[in-house]
Amino acid sequence: MMFDSRERAKARLAGMAHIAALMLAFAGLPGPASAQPLTLRQALTLARDSDVGLAASEARIEAASGALRQAGVSPNPQIGVEVENFPRSNLNTPFHRSEATLFYQRTVERGDKREARINASRADLEVVRLRRIVRGLDLFQSVEAAWNEAVAAEASVQIAADQLETVQAFQEEVRRRVEAARDPLFAGARVDTQVIQAQIAFDQARLVADNARRALAAYWSNPSDQPLDVSEFENTDPGLPVLPAQSVDLALLEAVRETADAQIAVEQSRAVPDLTLRGGVRYLEDGRDLAFVVGGSLPIGIYDTNRGNIERAEAERLAADREIAAARLARVRDTVRLQARIEANAAEAIRIEAEVLPKAEETVALVRDGFNRGGFSYINVMGGQRALMEARMRRIEALKALHTDRAALNRLAATHADLISNEETRP
Repeated sequence: MMFDSRERAKARLAGMAHIAALMLAFAGLPGPASAQPLTLRQALTLARDSDVGLAASEARIEAASGALRQAGVSPNPQIGVEVENFPRSNLNTPFHRSEATLFYQRTVERGDKREARINASRADLEVVRLRRIVRGLDLFQSVEAAWNEAVAAEASVQIAADQLETVQAFQEEVRRRVEAARDPLFAGARVDTQVIQAQIAFDQARLVADNARRALAAYWSNPSDQPLDVSEFENTDPGLPVLPAQSVDLALLEAVRETADAQIAVEQSRAVPDLTLRGGVRYLEDGRDLAFVVGGSLPIGIYDTNRGNIERAEAERLAADREIAAARLARVRDTVRLQARIEANAAEAIRIEAEVLPKAEETVALVRDGFNRGGFSYINVMGGQRALMEARMRRIEALKALHTDRAALNRLAATHADLISNEETRP
């Protein structure tokens, strides 16, 4: 019987859901009847909520916010007391001519130090915020790749199950033919061997699928027993996500450069010495007089001009500029490479679906009909069945490669950035 492409896709989806239910039942878990299929977006959300690193990033944002608030604080003033000529060597008048001064002292920052600190802390806060987004996007790419592995593994289980079912059906037929002396004895031994091999292949595929599912569920602390929604995996649309003019990674590097610029201003302001002003009241024991005193000090910039720290900050800005240029070139290369591979794998999956599978299924049907009439041997039937299985497996591999590259492109395009927080996260 011939199926069109849409009917075959629906049949495969139903078969994969059936295999997923069998795997869950085998593991002692409830099947699809008790849970809706888990979508990719839901898996990304579960991974986000369970990722300790993102929670740590939130704490770093709070720390950077605290540093920004502290940056605008001026130095504390000082208050103190000085006593001079006390005690005297003359024990009869130990307090005679003693002097006491109550003073108030304050440092006046010069060189726009406060503004420079605020700008540097604000730039640091932006770097921390963007690093949180980048970490989330890296996490999502890993989860999406693990998702593709799990769905592809379940699809491989479906193919292995079909192959096992086919070989077992022919095993009974070949046994009847051997008993009727229509086939030699070694044909029965051969089909028995192939049944064992098909059973091993099915068991192995099921084990691989179970491990892939566990690897995916390891991204969240409370693994879900939901079956996976495989509809996205069957999507062969080569439509590519629109890449923003400014990626999050480039925005992060530019924020690092802005931090370096701000740090240059900080180091340059530190090269300007601060003025210390002082005023107070002096009490003179001899005569019991009061006097006002004022003073000030200014460091002489002879030795420490903070030149080394300024040069360090300038070198870090230069390094940031070069990293931005390299990242832009790498982004162009990665985008072109991923888009080309996505289009190639999508085209291969579509052509296998439309051209190879119908011919392979037709071949299997014709050979089976000839086998039933005695015109072909069991080897011919299994050869056609093997070609069909290999074509289906090749299609699964093409789909997995397509969606793995799409996950990398989604990472560049920040497709799932809206899941990281409720805030606007695109640069």
